Amino acid sequence: MNLRALKFWSLCLLLATQLLGVRAHAEPYLALREGLPCGACHVNPTGGGMRNTYGDVYSQTQMPQQQVDLGGRGLWLGNLTDFLRIGGNLRDDFTWNDTPHQKKADSFAIDDFRIYGAADVIQNRLQLYVDERLAPGGTQSREAYGLLWLDQHQVYVKAGQMYLPYGLRLQDDEAFVRQATGINYTTPDNGAEFGYQHGSWNAQLAITNGTAGAAENNQGKQITGSAVYIKPGWRLGVSYSDNDGSVGKRQMSGLFGGFRTGPVAWLAEVDYIADHTVAPRLDEYAGLLEADWAFLRGNNLKLTAEYLDPDTHIAHNNQNRFSIVWEYTPMQFLQTRLGVRKLDGIPQNDLQNATEGFMEAHVFF
Repeated sequence: MNLRALKFWSLCLLLATQLLGVRAHAEPYLALREGLPCGACHVNPTGGGMRNTYGDVYSQTQMPQQQVDLGGRGLWLGNLTDFLRIGGNLRDDFTWNDTPHQKKADSFAIDDFRIYGAADVIQNRLQLYVDERLAPGGTQSREAYGLLWLDQHQVYVKAGQMYLPYGLRLQDDEAFVRQATGINYTTPDNGAEFGYQHGSWNAQLAITNGTAGAAENNQGKQITGSAVYIKPGWRLGVSYSDNDGSVGKRQMSGLFGGFRTGPVAWLAEVDYIADHTVAPRLDEYAGLLEADWAFLRGNNLKLTAEYLDPDTHIAHNNQNRFSIVWEYTPMQFLQTRLGVRKLDGIPQNDLQNATEGFMEAHVFF
């Protein structure tokens, strides 16, 4: 084991030994805490995007430190009519960056502003859904699909543009496991998805163009599948993807899951990527370990340790990323985040050794 890998797993062990002994009291860690699939809180069965009725109620009653009186209007459930629902997210950031041998920089920016809409054409059976990103960069359609439920709401078919079912549905698109696999909130694809949900099992299989939403350029398709076994307090899942592109295959396999120890929710994912689109073949590994500590109502402390080996054929080119983020939800519809990330890469690359920080205001409904 090389020095960088040893440093990564040593930090993981340090986090474990310190947090396992602490007693105190979306994102995947919320689903893990409640022992539910991600689709329990979201319109999308695979999680992310618009919240359903349960997700709206949970975010307004369980997440905030206190509920603000809305003047007798009750809870916001997103209903415009009996069959039409809307929702939205706005993330506004102040970020700063300290990169070796470069001038320090900081800036305000809208990180993400999007609107969701869902039309229940046939209640609990046929639905149209859209996820539209308004800023930054102008209007962009992220998800736009039709969803048909079958067999007593245990089987579904989805067709259109969608996020691919692979690994943990992390909010952080820059996480190594999301960057290395190329499957995140910026890379939806066009095709069809088949899903099965029954008891402790939750599984999906998607057949898409394999172009991350761009126009199709060959007859090959991307096959992406994920299956997770969910029990109260823990879960374990596997993912696989095979993209037969115009210049060769790109295959990925991953293992992900989590467990709860008192107030701490642990998440982990490990991915292996075999990229045949380059010669010689590129073999890549990415890993994530995350601990979320609910130390007070409305407060979550997130600690992450990440590892990336972008090419196993090249020695000493590994990268690490360590993060600490405080998430504070003072009242319904508002969450603030304060975080610092430290990158640790090869000494010759200044960008791989930067220190980043951010403050974020997240308004959602």
